[in-house]
Amino acid sequence: MFREFAKGLSITLKHLLPGHSTTVQYPKERLPLAPRFRGLHRLVPTQTREKCVACYLCPTVCPAKCITVESGENAQGEKYPKVYKIDLLRCIFCGYCVEACPVEALEMSDQYELANFKREDFNFEKERLLR
Repeated sequence: MFREFAKGLSITLKHLLPGHSTTVQYPKERLPLAPRFRGLHRLVPTQTREKCVACYLCPTVCPAKCITVESGENAQGEKYPKVYKIDLLRCIFCGYCVEACPVEALEMSDQYELANFKREDFNFEKERLLR
């Protein structure tokens, strides 16, 4: 019984030595992200407007039903999203919306610090998604 106790204590003491830390000092140090990490959504802009053509595929495939799109038409007859909203409190970050987009107008960035104090701040409108 003493042998098992001594073995466990030696493992614990070994991890207390410098260079054997398992934690990261978060604000100063950050772990590297995986190449396929899915973070905050982002609408891809072109020179004149966003790339989205309001085809309604992203809200259709979304399992959480967190995307709202309303289309409009400009003077040239091109469709564009008049309203594009994502409710991040409902989003499960599955990435189906990005895969379904035929014009690759939506992508998921590597931004993962999404904490806010108000529920309204989790509703991302089109202007905020273009930034």
